[in-house]
Amino acid sequence: MRRRLAAILGATGVAGRQALRALEDHPWFELAAVASSPRTAGRRLCDVLDGEGFDVDPGALGNLVLQDAGHFNASSVDVVFSMLPSEVAARLEGRCAQTTPVLSTASAFRTEPDTPLLLAGVNPEQFEQLRHQRMARGWGGFVAPGPNCTTVGLALTLAPLHEAFGVRCASVTSMQAVSGAGSLAGAVMKEADGNVLPWIENEEEKVERECARIFGRTVKNTIEPASFPVSATCTRVPVKDGHTLSVALGLERASTPEEAAKVLSDHHPFKNRGLPSAPEIWIDVRSEANRPQPRVDCAAGAGFTTVVGRLRADPVLGGLKYLVVSHNAVMGAAGGAVLLAEDLLERGFLGD
Repeated sequence: MRRRLAAILGATGVAGRQALRALEDHPWFELAAVASSPRTAGRRLCDVLDGEGFDVDPGALGNLVLQDAGHFNASSVDVVFSMLPSEVAARLEGRCAQTTPVLSTASAFRTEPDTPLLLAGVNPEQFEQLRHQRMARGWGGFVAPGPNCTTVGLALTLAPLHEAFGVRCASVTSMQAVSGAGSLAGAVMKEADGNVLPWIENEEEKVERECARIFGRTVKNTIEPASFPVSATCTRVPVKDGHTLSVALGLERASTPEEAAKVLSDHHPFKNRGLPSAPEIWIDVRSEANRPQPRVDCAAGAGFTTVVGRLRADPVLGGLKYLVVSHNAVMGAAGGAVLLAEDLLERGFLGD
């Protein structure tokens, strides 16, 4: 397999730095270009990031010269990883997709009728929708956005449970790390210190809407939302990395906690497929009463493993309840985009 040339747009931002880590020395993708704002264009990546506390050694990666994302020639690479803010992504991702596949962490295309909301390991049956998007828009590439980082941990655990037992309804309360606030993380950490912030703008609506899309089905080249409702309450807590979710489910078919634990533990959509970023354990079900914890568990599987604990019966919804810890800055952001790209490449969606 030849290595694909890759570019990162928004390379100096929080998500962009995670993408740099995910693509450094990647066996399938060669990072050939980086781009950001006009303010940094023309400067070496190592010079910009070293001055902001991010260690990039001079060398093949650090010596890359930042380009202006607004004028980046996407046809120079095989795949673009967009880590741009959503308002900028709305202007630039479609332009890049005219020639090149774009995998995005931004929300700009998440609600477009012809665009699937893809989560690695959860809804590969929607990959074909990318071909329809490409044909309908006359593009040579496509835009494949990933979900909000809070949605990720929920959807990853819902997938095997929905397949085994049928999810009738879901209620989730998030306790989100401050790194999920991106460039505002410093200010949010000060506000959340010794505190819980009970509201995050647009977050609850995103979780509810995105789950419906992820678990929807393709009908006449559009995504018909899943029928089961999701109710979300999203909060910010004084934790650096790792979103914790408290989940309660109503199920169509009865399950004991033991049966559900086995379904979750046995589930691994990438087992024996050799994808470079896929962790050995996809969902780690912990039996200890004091797990999962973000400080202990969010880095499991280099941040790609989802950790579940306190799995028990829910007497109100008639199903199950459990806690989840998911690394919002790895699987919930750039790392998840790279894993998705690996899956798309192996299935033939990123060229021969």
